[in-house]
Amino acid sequence: MSCKVGGMKILILGGGTFVGRRMVDLLIREGHQATVLNRGKTSGDLPPGVERLVGDRTSTESMRAALDGSQWDAVIDVSGFVMAAGGGELEELLAMVDGSVGAYVFVSSIMAYEPTGVMPWTETNAQTSEPITTYGGFKAHAERAILERFASTGFPGSIARPAAIYGPENNIHDMETAMFLRLRRGLPVLLPHEGLVTTSYGHVDDLCRNLLEMAELPAVRGEIINITGEGASARAFTETLAQIVGIEPDIVVLPTDFTQEKPIYGHLFGVKHHGILSVAKAASFGLTQDRGFHDGYTQTYDWFCTTPLVDAPDKLSDPVWGAGYDFALEAQIANAVRGR
Repeated sequence: MSCKVGGMKILILGGGTFVGRRMVDLLIREGHQATVLNRGKTSGDLPPGVERLVGDRTSTESMRAALDGSQWDAVIDVSGFVMAAGGGELEELLAMVDGSVGAYVFVSSIMAYEPTGVMPWTETNAQTSEPITTYGGFKAHAERAILERFASTGFPGSIARPAAIYGPENNIHDMETAMFLRLRRGLPVLLPHEGLVTTSYGHVDDLCRNLLEMAELPAVRGEIINITGEGASARAFTETLAQIVGIEPDIVVLPTDFTQEKPIYGHLFGVKHHGILSVAKAASFGLTQDRGFHDGYTQTYDWFCTTPLVDAPDKLSDPVWGAGYDFALEAQIANAVRGR
């Protein structure tokens, strides 16, 4: 994989939080010229030399004003979800940048798949039938739009499908942050479905590495590629993180009549997240392999212990993703289950 001398000129759609910000940091380390485009509402400073363009993805006029006349070696789209990108504006954005980008890498999701109990899921599996107004439905819609434009104009689009993304600066707090807090504070861990719901987990920095590799690799244009790491059941997730923290977890298995209440357990433990991705296609293109579940979460815990998150409150809402936690409610339900 090669790039021009002095690095590439790369635009990140998003770039303010988690995947986007880790992507910015990687590009700077690798000597590329990074620019981010978002609504300008995200707190936090960008590294020196990183330009910010302000544009609203739900407005074609706003995006045209931000991008008019620009040329990019690559665009990495980490903000392509229905809450930020709207519906038909995605096709208009693709038409706007077609002919002015060397590569367009779209971050999709495991939620673009139609769930099936036959695993692992490969890139040839059926897409979800959910409507465009849902997270997974929009991702599937965006994938189709990119591949259709590739077929009709040669648009240099490629699609990365991650599963659960974790790691430093994760802004979905009911994942590893909530679990580290439960374990450190000796709180009960509620497991629905006997703790058998299993999904694939990938470290954010490995995802970013793969996105850059895809931007540099012409062979992946017109392709969908699963990008993730090892799979783990909800019970194995809990037990592994408990081992890393160094305590014995207080696991409470929920009877089925508790499993529909919200929010009472990490959202990844719900049945809709039961799915394992094959990464054989990624390996066939020579993309860097994920660092592994245990090592990745060990590194993430080391980072967590250096942050104010260790003193996070016992209840935290998430207005963006709807994935907060409430430890008092969890303890109340744990006590009710034990009292049966």
